[in-house]
Amino acid sequence: MKLRVARHTTDLGKIKAFYIDILGFELLGSFEAHDGYDGIFIGLPGKDWHLEFTVSADAPVHKPDEDDLLVLYPDGIGEYDDLIGRSSKANVPEVVAKNPYWQTNGRIFADPDGFGVCIVKPV
Repeated sequence: MKLRVARHTTDLGKIKAFYIDILGFELLGSFEAHDGYDGIFIGLPGKDWHLEFTVSADAPVHKPDEDDLLVLYPDGIGEYDDLIGRSSKANVPEVVAKNPYWQTNGRIFADPDGFGVCIVKPV
């Protein structure tokens, strides 16, 4: 089974910069003018999952709250420190999760659409 998480956005450039330049994912593909949508696929090569972000003439109606998180588990403390450092250096807003588990075990940053990305500290 493969997994694709798709989300509509208002700015592919900001999304691309956040997920690629800051979080270290790669651009796996893109498309333009497909039934009125442009989009990008972001992930890691060779994995059975990726994120899809699209834009169109219709603006998204997002209502992210403190429990809407994409959770990342770095492979080690070095990768964790690198992700936290790049997020902080880029002045990505840090947010507080509603669920105390995430706040205790990681740090949460807001992506350009306001959705939380939790980076879990390795144990």
